[in-house]
Amino acid sequence: MRDISNIVILTGAGISAESGLATFRGPEGLWEGHRVEDVATPGAFVADPHLVQRFYDARRANLATVEPNAAHEALARLDAEWKGELLIVTQNVDDLHERAGAKRLLHMHGELKSAWCLACDTRSPSPDTLLDFPPCPDCGQKYLRPDIVWFGEMPYGMDDIELALMDADLFVSIGTSGAVYPAAGFVQTAKYRGARTLELNLDPSQGSIYFDESRMGPASELVPAFVEEILGT
Repeated sequence: MRDISNIVILTGAGISAESGLATFRGPEGLWEGHRVEDVATPGAFVADPHLVQRFYDARRANLATVEPNAAHEALARLDAEWKGELLIVTQNVDDLHERAGAKRLLHMHGELKSAWCLACDTRSPSPDTLLDFPPCPDCGQKYLRPDIVWFGEMPYGMDDIELALMDADLFVSIGTSGAVYPAAGFVQTAKYRGARTLELNLDPSQGSIYFDESRMGPASELVPAFVEEILGT
């Protein structure tokens, strides 16, 4: 690890599962009791906006009941102490990385605690509920939706992510399925550019073959050990 300067870390649902948040891919294609098609597409919002708003209101309320775990805290420590370049890219829409203290962070799939106004294209802190379609604090129109990247929409920050991957000496994937693109392709981009690649996961991901090394186990154990290892060098 002594030749490592620039690090890109991708985190997925597995890192937050130990805090008590349900993972994305549940049994029979359900997402916390709902079909993905019914709550996580632009078409679903047009067809039944109240169902979509209730779903994300419930997820927002559930988020308030959980805390960051040892994996989040270890990455926050890495963020604070690492002298080189670091970008933590998360597929998660929760705020557990921030609550642990991470700052060099990019939410590629949006944030539960943010609302997006479809009238004036601004983002603002989300109220506890969007079910009654409260007015946008910027323009006053009642066109707020969850600031979540749904299926069929472009993830946020892709240009910044690509630049970071091109300069990375080390790419680490934590708690991801390796099934959802474009995030699933980050390891190939980093590897092609010459970065070392490391997977930390409960089980092998669909992209495990692209990693130089895979370590299997709970994120709350693997991530602190990795951070201790890299800061120690």
